[in-house]
Amino acid sequence: MTLADTSTFAGRLADLGVEVSAGPPEECAAMVDAAAGDPAVGVPLGRSGPDALADSPASLPDRVETEPTTADLRAAHTGVTAASLGVAAYGSVALEADAAGTEPVSLFVDRHVVVLRETDLVPDMADAFDWLGPRSRDESVDVVFATGPSATADMGGLVHGAHGPKAVHVVLLRDRDMAEGSLDGPEGGR
Repeated sequence: MTLADTSTFAGRLADLGVEVSAGPPEECAAMVDAAAGDPAVGVPLGRSGPDALADSPASLPDRVETEPTTADLRAAHTGVTAASLGVAAYGSVALEADAAGTEPVSLFVDRHVVVLRETDLVPDMADAFDWLGPRSRDESVDVVFATGPSATADMGGLVHGAHGPKAVHVVLLRDRDMAEGSLDGPEGGR
């Protein structure tokens, strides 16, 4: 991952209408809190996305229900999950189906807040497939590459939220040695 990958990723997300907040892992809960509507459900960061988040200072705000019932999921406005990978050229995030419930928490809500480490950005799909190949062969993982809000034009004009969230917000956790200057703005958002 390079500064160019981070800039490309943020630019593609902006093109898709996706908001970005960026900061150190210690500020993750505050960035998620600012991005999430009520009620919010989520998957604990150590149980979705990259394993490295289990030992990270990144956390979710207390108001995010991390043991949601079916009723909680149906009532939720926002779902918060970690992504395993980001593809800079497309503004895509890789979401793994897992026993923790990442898939329904990311799909059955109006707003999806994605937590992604800057170190988990790759430049393009060729690099994403290099990452995915061994995982899918060795671990039989199911991965969805999500790019922006859900949209369809199957029945006329463009409709957002037909098959997934209407809005997406990415919380990008900066690397310590790239914390300065990764993205524009005081919080790194666009």
